[in-house]
Amino acid sequence: MEKMWAGRTAGNTSAMADDFNSSIHIDSCMYREDIRGSMAHSAMLAEVGILTGDEADAIIAALEEILGDIESGALEINMNAEDIHMFVESVLTERIGDLGKKLHTARSRNDQVAVDMRLYMRGKCEEIKALLIDLIDAIVSVAAEHKYDIMPGYTHLQRAQPIVFAHHLLAYAEMFTRDLSRLLDAKARMNYSPLGACALAGTTYPISREMTAKALGFSGFCQNSIDAVSDRDFCAELLSVFSIIMMHLSRFSEEVILWSSWEFSYVELDDAYTTGSSIMPQKKNSDMAELVRGKCGRVYGDLMGTLTMLKGLPLAYNKDMQEDKESLFDATETVERCLEIFAPMIRTMKVRSENMYRAAQKGFINATDLADYLTKKGMPFRSAYKVTGAIVSECIGKGIVLDDMSLEDYRSHSELFENDLYEEISLKSCVAKRISEGATGYRSVEKQINSFTEYLKEQKGN
Repeated sequence: MEKMWAGRTAGNTSAMADDFNSSIHIDSCMYREDIRGSMAHSAMLAEVGILTGDEADAIIAALEEILGDIESGALEINMNAEDIHMFVESVLTERIGDLGKKLHTARSRNDQVAVDMRLYMRGKCEEIKALLIDLIDAIVSVAAEHKYDIMPGYTHLQRAQPIVFAHHLLAYAEMFTRDLSRLLDAKARMNYSPLGACALAGTTYPISREMTAKALGFSGFCQNSIDAVSDRDFCAELLSVFSIIMMHLSRFSEEVILWSSWEFSYVELDDAYTTGSSIMPQKKNSDMAELVRGKCGRVYGDLMGTLTMLKGLPLAYNKDMQEDKESLFDATETVERCLEIFAPMIRTMKVRSENMYRAAQKGFINATDLADYLTKKGMPFRSAYKVTGAIVSECIGKGIVLDDMSLEDYRSHSELFENDLYEEISLKSCVAKRISEGATGYRSVEKQINSFTEYLKEQKGN
């Protein structure tokens, strides 16, 4: 294929160099955005008198035809082309002759690829937004079904205090809500058009950057032409957002893997999201969750690769920046696939509430409430803490839990203990007494569920 940049050089690069230089195997996915940007550019050129109305109409009609042919399969993207921009322009020129060569007036591939990427990732942000909303909805739905189911809450992976399962799940809903907010913030900062910045210095033609920005749905245009073509902050920012999403998915995966193990047996994943062993017939492996956990590192690598690629680049555009797309698109696809699998996996898992409750009965997770009982009776908390620790130690020695210890034995540690202590340290009371905002108490959890339900209605309406 003839090099459209041939002139200063003969364009006779070796086949190996052509392959090394080519990016079409990565950027061909942006054909819609490339054609859409070219249509807006053509219409603007006509508006300011650089093209006639008939010329612009002919170019736009041909571009629409090319788009339709690619979509239908009638036109196959030539993977020998240097990039998607050169492919579209060469096909356009083949179909309408020299008029197609006018399309690139007052435009460079530098601003062209920048606008394509912003348009493409803007659409991907909307797709990931929908997937995050679906996951939050799945979490809230399961939480609503288990808002009274008691389980151990953990710190240091040690049983710590009784909570309800819904409260634990809603912690992840909070995380993914923040992820959605970060995604939308990044999308808003990205939504400015670089088109018209040309190679780096702008153009001598009387173009209207405002017109193309508006036609393409941007909030405005990049104010500095050098920054417009050399900025890849939006790539790094999106990769950072994706990395945090994956970190949250990985943490959630780790818990699902633990919960579905024989040792915990808190949940059982649906067969659709597990695999078996090739040799051990009893196994039911949480492979989907494990893969999500593993893919987190892949997205981290995409972020670090992009940051490292950018760190030493002088202004303005450099060929190094061609490496931005592979990392960004890989991370985008990875996040999408992980979110797609995670929501139905959570929706369909079977919660074994009875096993959670039995686990909560052990481990002395009501010890804090026992100390609070003494504090409410007038004992300083630090003293109550020490007394409770001694009681726990005695229970461990006897092989019993706090609920089984006799009142006589309790009173040997402090005369403040009365019969009402057993109600105070019951698991249901321990949970119900957590009345502070955002706590695990039943009313608080109900309030959290209602808040998320309203949030989801609002997001689905946007």
